[in-house]
Amino acid sequence: MTETINFTKEWDKTFTLSDQVNHEKVTFTNHFGMTLVADLYKPKGVTGNLAALAVSGPFGAVKEQSSGLYAQEMAKRGF
Repeated sequence: MTETINFTKEWDKTFTLSDQVNHEKVTFTNHFGMTLVADLYKPKGVTGNLAALAVSGPFGAVKEQSSGLYAQEMAKRGF
C-alpha cells in the first residue's frame, strides 16, 4: 500500500526561524514500514558531513515549542 502524505513546506512553527539555519521537511520510513515526517535543521553555509542529532518531542509538550527550538539551536551550533 502506497501512502500519500500532504504537508506544508511553509514555516509552520510558533517560534521564529533563525537566520543562521536552513529548515526543510523530510520523510523517512521506520522499521515498521511507516512513513514519518520530520523537520531537518542544518547550519547555513556549512558543507560536507556534520554530526547529527535526532530530537523527539516530550509526551506532555507541544512539539513545535520544545524539540524544534532545541533542534534549531543545535543547528546554529554546527550540528
